[in-house]
Amino acid sequence: MSFQVTVGLSNKHVHLSKEHINILFGEGHELTPIKDLSQPGQFACDEKVDLVGPKRTIKGVRILGPARKETQVEISLSDGFTLGLKEVPVRDSGKTEGTPGVKLVGPCGEVELEKGVIAASRHIHMHTSDAAKYGLKDKDIVQVKVGGPRGLTFDNVLIRVHDEYALDMHLDVEEGNAAGLVNGDAVEVIM
Repeated sequence: MSFQVTVGLSNKHVHLSKEHINILFGEGHELTPIKDLSQPGQFACDEKVDLVGPKRTIKGVRILGPARKETQVEISLSDGFTLGLKEVPVRDSGKTEGTPGVKLVGPCGEVELEKGVIAASRHIHMHTSDAAKYGLKDKDIVQVKVGGPRGLTFDNVLIRVHDEYALDMHLDVEEGNAAGLVNGDAVEVIM
């Protein structure tokens, strides 16, 4: 059985805890939404920070809201090389134990993260009704076939099921570029 899903490409970004929002942008600061994302309640913010690594700095990295329990930085493997990080592990969101840290610099302060830098695992967000329809459950692993001149098959695609999710596949920009994908392209999920 297979079905189609649209793709959303994810560029480098930061999810901040409320504590870190206050340090980086000032006490009591509220994030400023500028664009809704594919997942309900998620948004790109006007706020940006600089990532300072052992070798270089990446300036103007977008914050995604709302605030989270723990700060997490999601970058590509190439971004990791740019920053001078020895390894950026591919991880599911929220799985930050044993990951490298980086310094975040905002307009009002700095935060030195001891951990929290990941390259996000490719994944498909799915509402519980979609999971029932396709016979899938949270944490299942599927393959995704991409057609076209740069066609390929992505292995190890994580299924993430929640009653607040909307059906959408997330890849980082490097993975999307390798397959010739742009936001909104349809791909085939193979089970």
